[in-house]
Amino acid sequence: MAKRLTQTTIDRGWPYQVAILAVHSEGSLADEQALYCNRLLRCSMINSITFEGQTYKVNCFATRAGAEAFISKFGGEWFDPRDRGRGVNADMWLKGSSSRSRGERP
Repeated sequence: MAKRLTQTTIDRGWPYQVAILAVHSEGSLADEQALYCNRLLRCSMINSITFEGQTYKVNCFATRAGAEAFISKFGGEWFDPRDRGRGVNADMWLKGSSSRSRGERP
């Protein structure tokens, strides 16, 4: 039986994460992204998060170069896993909350 990847395992093994609107990651676009990402060390699990009523897919990469190549080809924006909600809100994107908690300016 295969081991299930936990969110913590994903965040540690694939720390370079990119959020892209779900509508830009469906159908033939999803197939194109899967083919393109075969060489980019992307995690096989892709999670969904919600921000301001819109759903995003979070693509996680083992290398910064892989994440940057994905952004260059398909768009998206950097996602900090510390901005993910907790508990019942685990699917919410609390965009920018990690920088505020560290006292950084947006």
